Amino acid sequence: MEESQPKGRQVIDVVLPTYVMKPAEDEVFYPAKAKAMSEKIVKAELGGKEYDEQEAKEWSLNIADAIREQIKQLSIPRYKVVVQVTVGQMKDQGVRVASRCLWDTATDNYASVNYKTQSLWCNVMCFGIYTE
Repeated sequence: MEESQPKGRQVIDVVLPTYVMKPAEDEVFYPAKAKAMSEKIVKAELGGKEYDEQEAKEWSLNIADAIREQIKQLSIPRYKVVVQVTVGQMKDQGVRVASRCLWDTATDNYASVNYKTQSLWCNVMCFGIYTE
């Protein structure tokens, strides 16, 4: 015996919101992973090289692109990855690289890498910002 819907009555389907406010545990930007990748890429790109102003521009771009692509391979959806690379010549100077921004301390994070040789220094800042 088949039950039928009485005529004149509509069935209302209730659908809950599907937005996500926080990433899943396996979809989080982990600074330790980003730092390890960044160190490996920086050493591969700058290892054994002497500072050259024209080449330093190209090194910075190559390092930033390689790091960004490697971090995207971690499959962390909804994260915007920003990579800042600074390369300079060692000339008995002091350098401090700093950054400021507003972010959610529960989901956003960063990794920092410093590399030095006799003729050059490099600083890499990797930011992972969760987009809701």
